[in-house]
Amino acid sequence: MSMTFEQVYHKAKQRLTEAGCESPAFDVIQLMDAVFHISREQLAVRGKEEAPEDGIDRLIRLVKRRAAGYPLQYLVGKWEFMGLPFEVGEGVLIPRADTEVLCEKVLEFLKGKESPRVLDLCSGSGALAVSIARLCPGAQVTALEKSADAMEYLKKNAKLNGVDVGAVEGDMLLTPPELGQFDVIVCNPPYIPSYELETLPTELSYEPAMALDGGGDGLVFYRALLQNWLGLLKEGGLLAVEIGSEQGTSVQDLFCHHGLSEVQVYKDLAGLDRVVLGVFGCNEPADTV
Repeated sequence: MSMTFEQVYHKAKQRLTEAGCESPAFDVIQLMDAVFHISREQLAVRGKEEAPEDGIDRLIRLVKRRAAGYPLQYLVGKWEFMGLPFEVGEGVLIPRADTEVLCEKVLEFLKGKESPRVLDLCSGSGALAVSIARLCPGAQVTALEKSADAMEYLKKNAKLNGVDVGAVEGDMLLTPPELGQFDVIVCNPPYIPSYELETLPTELSYEPAMALDGGGDGLVFYRALLQNWLGLLKEGGLLAVEIGSEQGTSVQDLFCHHGLSEVQVYKDLAGLDRVVLGVFGCNEPADTV
């Protein structure tokens, strides 16, 4: 059965609306762009054109999966972060706009520094590592990642964006390998408390649990970071992490107890606590944690 692009759009949008998708119009445009290479602006111009039947069949399959809660980003296969393209799929955490706040704060700190060294822990798709390498061209960036699946995306995305990132396989919960000293350590670790994993939206169930599970109280990775990795920071270096929206005070306290100074919490676009920064080497650690 022949259909125009406009008819395809409206039918797909109706299906996602009935399924309860939060942004059906946006989702359909992203899927149509992936299948037909037609944007919202092009749809307004080419809407009366007949859509290829094989493309319609493919789009219908994607819409069905999206309606069932499968992540849009995995269906599209690529997602944007800091204005850059990143390949994503099962086995890797999806880059999110909230994490851009963390990236922007690191880039602000690096501004004017000559050949700074940056370590990205729990790198995943490489969203932070690759963006920093691309947007701060003089930076020497190393990315640590445990998952073999995520490591493949990290390497693909470095190549896709034309940057050289040192990809190292490793677990940040273990003793750090010999990597030298860094001007910045940045990390978007798993921070969802284990008991909350079963209550998460369906979409998150498709993302790797190891990239979400932050342990009993959601703070396991922050403790490991502060206990094991601070020694890799240069004097005056920056430690920058993403946090859950209710973890600002807890992580801020951990930073202060470990002797970091100028500790600040920053909010995301929704006004929720999202980033904690601290400078290493200016204060003495507290006796207790």
